[in-house]
Order: sequence, then C-alpha cells, then structure tokens
Amino acid sequence: MTLALLCSGQGRQGREMFDLFADASAATPILTAASAMLGHDVVAFVRDADDATLHTNRTSQMLCVARGLAAAACIASREPLLVAGYSVGEMTAWGVAGLWSAEETLQLTAVRAEAMDAAGGADDGLGFVRGLPRDTVEALVARFGCAIAIVNPGQLFVIGGEQRQVGLCCEAALTMGALSARPIGVRVASHTPRLADAVAPFRAALDASELRRPVAGRTLIGAADASIVHGARSLAGLAGQIDTMIDWAATLEAMVERGVDRILELGPGTALADMVRSTYPTLDVRAVDDFRGIAGIASWVAR
Repeated sequence: MTLALLCSGQGRQGREMFDLFADASAATPILTAASAMLGHDVVAFVRDADDATLHTNRTSQMLCVARGLAAAACIASREPLLVAGYSVGEMTAWGVAGLWSAEETLQLTAVRAEAMDAAGGADDGLGFVRGLPRDTVEALVARFGCAIAIVNPGQLFVIGGEQRQVGLCCEAALTMGALSARPIGVRVASHTPRLADAVAPFRAALDASELRRPVAGRTLIGAADASIVHGARSLAGLAGQIDTMIDWAATLEAMVERGVDRILELGPGTALADMVRSTYPTLDVRAVDDFRGIAGIASWVAR
C-alpha cells in the first residue's frame, strides 16, 4: 500500500487549526517558527484574531503552511510516501518532503505572499464554478476578463480576477446551468496572469534558498506539471505556478497512477480529502481534521 500526503491550500484556516498539535513536541519547533514570523503566539493568534485578519493573504498562507508542517511532523511513517500540495500547499509539500527546513519553508512562504500582494490588485479575488465543461468555463472567464486558476476533478474550476468580475462571472455561470458558483474568501487572484510581476522576486528568493536532499522515501509531485520534483531543476515550475493555471486533477491522477491507494490530507480542512473521495471512491482517504487526536492519526498511518 502506498500513502500520499496532501498539503492544503488557504481558505479553511480557523480557530482550532493548531489545537491537535499545541502540546506535541514534534510540532513545537514549527509552531515557534510560525509565531516568530507572525509576531504572535500562533495558537493564541488563530483563536483571538478577527476573521478579516485570518484571511489576509500573507497571514493565511503562513498559517496554512505552518499547519501542514506541524501535522506532518507528528506523523511517523517509515513507509515510502508521496507528497503533493494544492496552491500554497505546494510550499508545505516542499517542506514536508525535506527540501527546506521548516523555518526556511515559512520564510519563503512569506516572500511568496508579499510578492503576490505587491503584484496583485487591491480588489482581486477568487471564485469557483462547478458543473460546466472546461471549454464553456474558458469562454465564460474570457468574457469577464478572468482566468481559470485551478482545474479540479469533477468539473470544479477555481477562477480568478477582479472581485466584481469574478462575482459577475459566477452569476453568469449559474444562468448557464452550473451546479454552483460563487466568490470565495481569498483576496488575491492566485495562479492567473494578474500576478505575473510576482514570479521574478519569488524565483530570486527560491534560487537563494538552501535546498536539501529530500527525506529518504518521500517523493514530491509538483502541481505545476504533475511530475516528480527534482530539486533546483523544479524551482522554475514552483515560481511559475503563481501566475499559471494549476491542473490539480492531473496531479491526483498522477499520484493514483503511481500506486497511491491511501491518502491523508494534512489540512486545515477536509476539502482535498472530500474531492478525492468523490473522484476515487475506492481509495482509503482521511483528513487530519477527521481525527480527535494525534494517536488516532498515527494508528491509521501505521496500519
């Protein structure tokens, strides 16, 4: 049996996202590093900050990467596994695979978010359209000056652009027969050409980073092209995904083709696990947020 770890994107961060790991010694260095980057104790921060602060781009990216790293640190798997990340979760995935230390992963995530904020418009955002064919969605987003940001399984598309246009695009999708469509709480047009100016500064930071060899037995699948990541040779793809559409459906397909039959989403949230369950119902799929404690997670992983 082959286990895969899926590293979640932003949008599902919440008040209890670190509660499972607050007293876990394996997670302590990661939570300490995240606290230093945020300027506040991260566990207290997510409990006390208002919703707007939790969903600020830099903050939400940092929180989601810290959560994924903390969860992975508490999983003691001796078996070979695959790792992949959704959107900013790809930063988590590089850290989980061991290419960067936790501290450097968080620092690079901050650079990524800051570059995106500087390049994007103040009124940019994301939305989703479910239940229309891809060619229909491609024509629809073009009408409203938007772009497809992420291709998910099951005719689920994340779209990005100026917030008002994203909203209008979602309304139009519903009139065309979409099962659902609406803006989502991400205030940056990730993975669209609107962030082209963020690629170069982020690539410069990646080039200056201290890449390590991956942890033995951990294979990293890059979401840019669903191929195996080979250290520095894959940095261009990681930088380029900021302004380029991600085909997450192809990434999941590549993992299944490599023999994955068990999947654990690190969180926050269960969106990726739910997506896989509906697309590949024969796989054994769980999310960290399905469990009540670290012991339960460890028991499932060690099965």
